Amino acid sequence: MLSASDTIIRLGGLARGSHLQTLGFTRRALSRAVQRGEIERIRDGVFACGPIDREVRAATAHGGALTCASVLQLLGVWVLMQVSAPHVWLGRDRHAHPHDGCSCVSHYYRGTVPLGMTSLEIALVHFRRCAGDEAFFAAYESALRLRLLTTAARGRIRTMIPATAQWLVDLARLDSDSGLESLLRLRLHVLGIRLDCQVELVGVGRVDFVVGGRLVVEADGKENHVGTTMRHKDLVRDAAASALGYETLRFDYAQIIHDWPTVQAAIIAALTRA
Repeated sequence: MLSASDTIIRLGGLARGSHLQTLGFTRRALSRAVQRGEIERIRDGVFACGPIDREVRAATAHGGALTCASVLQLLGVWVLMQVSAPHVWLGRDRHAHPHDGCSCVSHYYRGTVPLGMTSLEIALVHFRRCAGDEAFFAAYESALRLRLLTTAARGRIRTMIPATAQWLVDLARLDSDSGLESLLRLRLHVLGIRLDCQVELVGVGRVDFVVGGRLVVEADGKENHVGTTMRHKDLVRDAAASALGYETLRFDYAQIIHDWPTVQAAIIAALTRA
């Protein structure tokens, strides 16, 4: 028979005591294994063995499963605002468990709470409720770009969100290069402005958006276009686009996130001129 530590490791590093008892481990045996340091009791009825992510450990100790932005960040999905406190799904009728250094954000959504962390699908659904439609859309497109969602998963997510928000799933594309592009496209779509995405211009290269056939709109993220070399390349591209008859508007992270009214006014004015 496998030891309790081997069994828990094979179960992914976390296990409920009730499950371990069905495998033949008595409460007394589990308690002794804890005393010998072979396994760890995270909270009453939940045991761990081996390395566990810090936030997953905190969520488990809190009484639920890691979810929302916390899961998205672990998977490399773009989120509008980074979170440092673990977001924990407790379920509708469960209570949080106090633990050392607790800074957890509790989510009391209905459903069956898993052990450890939720699936990406559930995390996205919870993220929409927690952070709103815009943040959800940008994260959803990021997950698509990373090839983390199958067609079936996309369908399940669509059915789990309200009918009034399902158009966000329908609008999402696979080729959005950044969360900033997703936000910009969504906001212009709401204004009724149609744009072509990831357009290849001869002599220029691929640009983020072309609006109205003559306006190039570029969204420059925090990590891009900050050095003199990249700045020079951007100027060369903009000049080449101008030679083809395009006007280029380039916006950075701070403008799109913190000064959207100015961005919107600039695009509308450029379209009016065109």
